[in-house]
Amino acid sequence: MSDQDLICVGAIAGAYGVRGEVRVKSYCAAPEDIETYRPLYTEDGSRTFNLALLHQVKNGFAARIAEITTKEEADEMRGLSLFAARDQLPSLPDDEFYHADLIGLEVYDTGGTLLGRVKTVQNHGADDLLELQLKGTSATTFLPFTKAAVPTVDLASGRIVADPPLGVLPDAADG
Repeated sequence: MSDQDLICVGAIAGAYGVRGEVRVKSYCAAPEDIETYRPLYTEDGSRTFNLALLHQVKNGFAARIAEITTKEEADEMRGLSLFAARDQLPSLPDDEFYHADLIGLEVYDTGGTLLGRVKTVQNHGADDLLELQLKGTSATTFLPFTKAAVPTVDLASGRIVADPPLGVLPDAADG
């Protein structure tokens, strides 16, 4: 299974209790949907897990994974991202995107000038932010992923058209 076939749907945040339960953070629009995607995979697809949610806890869920039976095994899983097969996930409306589909896209301004490439998609509690690796430098900047700042996402051609708010781009890139 290639990385294009897998979408990150959550992560193991650590152990929960002493019997191998784990704390899981869900990245799904409906957080409890993470349980419906079976099996879940590691990023490289080498391991699979069947997740059973037990109950909600602060910032996620307590869950059981059959392959994890001790607190020590659960502790070792901390930070492990959980991926679902793309074909298990629901289709999205035209104006919504999986983060994995945005990473790597070239970003152009409204005048057609290449600004850079999407490095990551972040969310720190408000709107999503596209972290752009600026063209020709090692510098990055964050572009709000709003309709105003990103009017066009064309997955078929692998490009985004952006109208960055003032102050988002460094002066050298503005000029």
